[in-house]
Amino acid sequence: MDIRSVAKSAAAGAVVGFAYYAFSSAGPMQKYSIKRSANKTLKAAGHLISDLRSVVM
Repeated sequence: MDIRSVAKSAAAGAVVGFAYYAFSSAGPMQKYSIKRSANKTLKAAGHLISDLRSVVM
């Protein structure tokens, strides 16, 4: 088993756990804000990946 894949999996699990905790303990307005911020972050990450792909190719 590769140590890098274990570290990545542990980091991903920690991020998911933190996000679940933050979402479950948030009030209604905070939940809306979290959803909006997560949506913006995912869109930005998608644009970043497509930009990097266009630079490399």
